[in-house]
Amino acid sequence: MNKRMNRGWAGLATLSLVLSLQGCGGGGGEDKTALVKQIPVNAPAAIAQESDANYDNNVNGLISAATLKSWKDNWLANRPAGITGKLVILQVAAGPAGSEYIKPNGTNVFTYLSPSSDWIQTRSNGVIETPSMVPDGAGMDARLKQFNIDPKNDMIVAAMGTGNTGNAMAQGRIWYALRYWGVDKKNLAILNGGNQWINSNGMAAGDFQATASAAPGNGHASVKDLLVDNTALQATVGDMLSILPATDVNRLNDGVFIWDARSRDQYSAAETDNAGNFPAAACAPGGATPICTQNGGARQGHPFGALQLDYTNLLDSTKGFAYKTKAQLQAYLDGNVSGAGFIDGTYANVGVGNAYQPGDVVYTYCETTFRAMITGIASAVILGKPTRFYDGAMVEWSSLTPGSVTTDATGNAILPEDSPWRTDVKSFYRAANPLSVNQRYITDAHAKSSNAIINADKAYKYGETIPTAGNPAHTANPCG
Repeated sequence: MNKRMNRGWAGLATLSLVLSLQGCGGGGGEDKTALVKQIPVNAPAAIAQESDANYDNNVNGLISAATLKSWKDNWLANRPAGITGKLVILQVAAGPAGSEYIKPNGTNVFTYLSPSSDWIQTRSNGVIETPSMVPDGAGMDARLKQFNIDPKNDMIVAAMGTGNTGNAMAQGRIWYALRYWGVDKKNLAILNGGNQWINSNGMAAGDFQATASAAPGNGHASVKDLLVDNTALQATVGDMLSILPATDVNRLNDGVFIWDARSRDQYSAAETDNAGNFPAAACAPGGATPICTQNGGARQGHPFGALQLDYTNLLDSTKGFAYKTKAQLQAYLDGNVSGAGFIDGTYANVGVGNAYQPGDVVYTYCETTFRAMITGIASAVILGKPTRFYDGAMVEWSSLTPGSVTTDATGNAILPEDSPWRTDVKSFYRAANPLSVNQRYITDAHAKSSNAIINADKAYKYGETIPTAGNPAHTANPCG
């Protein structure tokens, strides 16, 4: 086992034969000792997949419009090996006029409208309630029923509709939710590029229609049928606290790569802007700029050791916000600069060889882990790097703050001083004006674990019940 992998992953998530287990084996393999149903527990390396350099050659993961066209035009003849069910296209939004929806045949090819709100939920991790988390088992089963998806036999394709950054984030949320709940990589694909571009780049006008398929609502499958545990795809606040260094330095030998997908000004609490300038007014106490009041957080800044590269650098806006080439994406992780590059807490480019290290597990986040879907798809689905999504993200991280740092707008502390879940102790930050700080629902400031979501999801699949908080989600602000 790679020593860095062992320290950065297996040391954090030792498998135990109780439902409070962290969720993974070490290294790149599978652990066959999961409770009750002998469900394989996959480590991040086993969940990742590497794309061909030519996206046209992929039959899962990131696929091209030409591949999808060949499937939909003659599904029975051209479907990938091992797929025996339908082709189900989940489009997160309508495309522009003339390219609204990828045309189904109504027999074994269907295109449904499925916005990002279908794939998120407000849930409690046992410490704090957080929006935009992966849906619980009942929520996922509702989606399978709604769209009559057989996740073991169908091919499921997440498509943008109109290509833009928000819709690229949303198609990532579909992939993440399905993969987390155990859908095999051979049954899951992401369509590269929005409809306005693929109409003339792999498809033509006749490949689209004005309306989506009507959701039948008659599915019978359940995520309980997916006998694999991919919950390692989600990193908890406890995981993040465990992997971070004690100071804000870029460590190269710790087995983890912490990727902040946000803008430079968010990462730096406005100490530097997106053009690399250093404004005189950062987020000083009393600051009221949008950056300084992001999501009503108690603080702005970043976790120690995180490197920043804005997610927008990974997409090509001239090609319907398709992902850039595999070589271009790898160059960023190698530390190269192409318009932008990874920076550390000094706000300088880290340089070639000082970004991702071989064997590192990528931990990626933004404010609500929408933008981080794009960075995570690049690392996990295109480059094949072991990847975990900090789903709670900065909306959670920046809230876990005691009164000695700042209070919320009601004058109350969010956490007591002795809470083990204080994230300010491992953060660069500037405290927010209390009047701008939202109240947060704290489940248990002294909880023994932040794994309530993962434990509940394991229990749902294993056929046991663990109480957890979960409410239907409102549509998240993907730019926040």
